[in-house]
Amino acid sequence: MSDPHDPCVRVRGAREHNLRGVDVDIPRNRLTVFTGVSGSGKSSLAFGTIYAEAQRRYFESVAPYARRLIHQVGAPKVAEITGLPPAVSLEQRRSAPTSRSSVGTVTNLSNSLRMLYSRAGDYPPGAPRLDSDAFSPNTAAGACPHCQGLGRVHRTTEELLVPDPSLSIREGAIAAWPGAWQGKNLRDILDTLGHDVDRPWRELPAEQREWILFTDEQPVVTVHPVRDADRIQRPYQGTYMSARRYVLKTFADTRSATLRAKAERFLTSAPCPVCGGSRLRPEALAVTFAGRTIAELAALPLSGLADELVATDEASRVLTDDLRSRIAPVVELGLGYLSLDRATPTLSAGELQRLRLATQLRSGLFGVVYVLDEPSAGLHPADTEALLTVLERLKSAGNSVFVVEHHLEVVRGADWVVDVGPLAGEHGGQVLYSGPVPGLASVPESATARFLFDDSPVPAREVRVPRDWLRVGPVTRHNLRGVTADFPLGVFTAVTGVSGSGKSTLIGEITEDLAGVGRLVSVDQRPIGRTPRSNLATYTGLFDVVRKVFAGTAAARERGYGVGRFSFNVAGGRCETCQGEGFVSVELLFLPSTYAPCPECGGARYNAGTLEVTYRGRTIAEVLDLTVEAASDFFADTPQVSRSLGTLMRVGLGYLRLGQPATELSGGEAQRIKLASELQRGRRGRTLYLLDEPTTGLHPADVRVLMRQLHGLVDAGHTVVVVEHDMSVVADADWVIDMGPGGGDAGGRIVAAGPAVEVARATDSSTARHLAGALAPGTV
Repeated sequence: MSDPHDPCVRVRGAREHNLRGVDVDIPRNRLTVFTGVSGSGKSSLAFGTIYAEAQRRYFESVAPYARRLIHQVGAPKVAEITGLPPAVSLEQRRSAPTSRSSVGTVTNLSNSLRMLYSRAGDYPPGAPRLDSDAFSPNTAAGACPHCQGLGRVHRTTEELLVPDPSLSIREGAIAAWPGAWQGKNLRDILDTLGHDVDRPWRELPAEQREWILFTDEQPVVTVHPVRDADRIQRPYQGTYMSARRYVLKTFADTRSATLRAKAERFLTSAPCPVCGGSRLRPEALAVTFAGRTIAELAALPLSGLADELVATDEASRVLTDDLRSRIAPVVELGLGYLSLDRATPTLSAGELQRLRLATQLRSGLFGVVYVLDEPSAGLHPADTEALLTVLERLKSAGNSVFVVEHHLEVVRGADWVVDVGPLAGEHGGQVLYSGPVPGLASVPESATARFLFDDSPVPAREVRVPRDWLRVGPVTRHNLRGVTADFPLGVFTAVTGVSGSGKSTLIGEITEDLAGVGRLVSVDQRPIGRTPRSNLATYTGLFDVVRKVFAGTAAARERGYGVGRFSFNVAGGRCETCQGEGFVSVELLFLPSTYAPCPECGGARYNAGTLEVTYRGRTIAEVLDLTVEAASDFFADTPQVSRSLGTLMRVGLGYLRLGQPATELSGGEAQRIKLASELQRGRRGRTLYLLDEPTTGLHPADVRVLMRQLHGLVDAGHTVVVVEHDMSVVADADWVIDMGPGGGDAGGRIVAAGPAVEVARATDSSTARHLAGALAPGTV
């Protein structure tokens, strides 16, 4: 244990989520890794307890009004934490999907580059010197006036906006319009303006159709809504917005990925004819540095950009030196293939976290606790050493670094390890060990120890023979230039390569249109929902069966409760205060909105009448609170529910609660829920499964559970293709396609393809050396 005289973060009585009154001392000014199987409670300790308490203390210092609201969210369930410095969280959040956010804005490198052009750029003779804002496409001073700084112009047509002209406006002819009240509002405004909303669209006069879809006018009228049977709606002032205006505004401004994707379906896109896609005004594009415009430099990979930043005089030397010093840690973390103009919505969560980590190295903070969520996610083994160097640098600057991590090399490189377990959910929540890494070897109940101190390679397995081949390409997209790949069918294939080598781009070209693909299932890590209303039970469909079970009870039949009564998404059985979410949104001035338990139902989601009905002694809310494992026993004699729960357990998700909000699930958990949903359907015909880094967020013990399922799919006649960095998975594949040799412009081609033992011998591969170490001795 730690020396009592060393400064420590001392946690006493932590009970957040599944933690069982945890007491632990964690030394400060060290690199500490929190380990344990998925769902063991390590994130509950690092983020849900330690970081949450640091944030709560910070909010104590803000205005009383905001503090009062913060208290509604609730402090972490912990008796006491002492010795806790301020904390900075670097979680794996995906970026908000705005078209203006880029690598340059996330890292602040764009600000430095704009300053360089403003002060040291080569201006045309007689041109006035421009302010740095004039080089930003996100300001009025710099944005191309034709495309408003987006670089592309988006247009729409009547055919896109109204795909079925036989429908009337009331029947939904204008497919681009929003749903629910907003769509009804626009329809009522048109009705008030005198347009016939019940006549088929194609029968409306051409000039009316043109105005409804494309006008820039925004008339305001008094709308008298039709009175509903259960409520009176008063007249209101409604403002009309044409379908084109609505779609363009939604596409440009919304932070909802769903709304943005819907708007995109009604648009065609092309490079701006005025700025050529550079997003800037002509005055800014007339200024050069090293013979290039700012748009040209922003399009270079960061590793190449650093080479171009050669000072021309003393004034520019300070700026170029600063830029190179900021670029260096980004390249060091394996992200040199990214360009400043790369949009953040196209980045993975791991890439975005590492960009923020690189930025923190320049922040100058010291004496804080950095809490990181799997910084190795999406990292090729070749880049792990650089990650450890960066984490050590943060520590050397006088900080404490707490890392939730599964990557064994990162664990081995730590000063201190906190191992949580022994298993997941209600079978976890205990600190099995807290101390220097070697000491974990003496903890027999630790799942981490079994893998950390056992270097035995993956046992050799008989390689399957492909039943056929699928040719993809030639592909020219991103950094791929005419690449053609042959994927074997009926086997397990791993696509490998350093970050940015083109792996995801290549498998993204596999479609159902290709010969040999009967059915294509892409299982990605996008969330299964974006609000607490969506959860595991609703996504898998098992909740439909559970509601039928409750509706079939004697108490429900006596009261006349149907299946809908037990849904928290419709009026009737749900709590109306929170509309069945169990949470209410708390809006905070100057701070992100957050969720707090509903004061009426306390998070149960249902009203008192619904909760009076029980099945085997449990209410519908209590069933939603069961873990998958507990629910499997509870519904053992209900085949439809039992089958769904069984598949969830087989992919290692027995610890999740049925009603666990989608907002609490990691990308890896969301991916495995999607995989389980596929597995429970009963596979018809031959299917090709595509998975992008399925082991992200998985402990090595859970990786083995997942691999059994994936190999089971192949044994049943299906094809599995995974993009993967875990060499134990790659070593167990039948076929390997290695991309590279580097990232960005230095990658984009197939370096080697064949059985794992052959790829491990490749001379031009960044993967070969690491793959060789994972294979059985004597096979390479």
